[in-house]
Amino acid sequence: MLHIIIIISYLLFLLSLGIYKSRKVKNQIDFAVAGRSLTPWVLVGTMLATWMGTGSILGNAGKTYETGIASFILPIGGALGILMLTRIAGKVRKFEKITVPEIFGECYGPSARILSLIALVISYMVIVSYQYNAGGAVLMTVLTNSAGTPLLSLESSTIIAATFIIIYTLLAGLLSVAYTDFANGIIMLICLLIALPILWLKAGGIDGMEQAFLSMGNHDHMRFFGVFSTLEILNFCLPAFLLVLGDANMYQRFSASRDAKGATVATFVLVFAVLIAELLIIASAWVSSSMIPEAESGRYVLIYASHTLLPAFLGAIMMTTIVGMIISTADSFLLVPSNSIVRDVYLQYVNPNASDRQIIILSRIVVLLLGIIAYFVSLIFAQSTTIFEKSLYAFTIYGASITPSLFAAFFWKGVTKQGAISSILSGIIVTLLWKEANFIQRIIPTKLYENLDEVLPAITISLFLLITISILTREKK
Repeated sequence: MLHIIIIISYLLFLLSLGIYKSRKVKNQIDFAVAGRSLTPWVLVGTMLATWMGTGSILGNAGKTYETGIASFILPIGGALGILMLTRIAGKVRKFEKITVPEIFGECYGPSARILSLIALVISYMVIVSYQYNAGGAVLMTVLTNSAGTPLLSLESSTIIAATFIIIYTLLAGLLSVAYTDFANGIIMLICLLIALPILWLKAGGIDGMEQAFLSMGNHDHMRFFGVFSTLEILNFCLPAFLLVLGDANMYQRFSASRDAKGATVATFVLVFAVLIAELLIIASAWVSSSMIPEAESGRYVLIYASHTLLPAFLGAIMMTTIVGMIISTADSFLLVPSNSIVRDVYLQYVNPNASDRQIIILSRIVVLLLGIIAYFVSLIFAQSTTIFEKSLYAFTIYGASITPSLFAAFFWKGVTKQGAISSILSGIIVTLLWKEANFIQRIIPTKLYENLDEVLPAITISLFLLITISILTREKK
């Protein structure tokens, strides 16, 4: 009951804040980039909460349940990507653009602008979809009767989670999202720092965990080296690296900073914040997994640990934090494509002279429509793959298609619009074909296909075409 009370109280607080902040939204700059008013510390909080979503809390945690301590390698890709972003944060803020497709339009023309928008929407809808799934899993876990039987099905719980996320996002845009993200990020770190030693003692330390893993038949869970092959490490880490380098959420936050220096400072701090948070999540999942023999519960290891293994009050706060992180990621990944559609399609081609009121209303309508689309995507993925696999898939769609050309726009004067367009198209097509097309599985040797995820072929072909076609088209000028 305590879990339910605290989570509902938190959700009501978020709704109240959204309603309050919605009154301060006067134009698209307010809705999309918080009036360019965010301080470095608020930026760190909102970027941390956006990045540390379901992919970390359930995806990486779930992978840890499967593989053990070797999963400490998983955050490397994202951390390295953020470290490289320190080189670009200030440049983005000075660029004075609101959306990533807007940058593509400025550098490569309208075709690249529209193609980048398509890639963004596809990948972000997948990311939002599994946030819904995760939110539904939390609700189903806490809403139980005295016998522990769920009162709601996973499907019903997912609908409730999706509805709340959509309503909250469309109320006040980034103006409210940023500040609740900041609070979520701080609470998450505090909860994890308190929870980990409690879980450690409950598990009986190293000796207790070792005995538990042996009894479960999970002999490799105490082994760091030799569990993953080099190819597996690339499959796991490269998608996150590519996504964060070009993540429109990060670029939106840079644009929301008060100035370029603030954006750069915030990104430097973010590197350490992400590493600490990710490692705490994985450590907590690793320790908890020694006390959870049931594989079905292990899929949601941190949710189960919060509900069952931690003291009631701390568990309730932890569960609430998980809810907050899911919402913080979902609202951001809904907000960004909505802003892009309004700014890069409606204002560019349909009604360039739209009033502030028209823009805000349309932005909210688009949030609603994309939120509904993401829900139907969540139904497609509900049982087919794990959240970890879903996140890698979505990261690759975006990272292979958008990131190479986006980074080239800032650092390579030789890039051409033809090269950029080829890179975007190939990144999307190769990722989708590798994952979805049956004929790919027939022409690629079975062993190679089973061990090689879509990220390496997609990014290799995307980079090759970006460089080659840029060189060829520059020579023709």
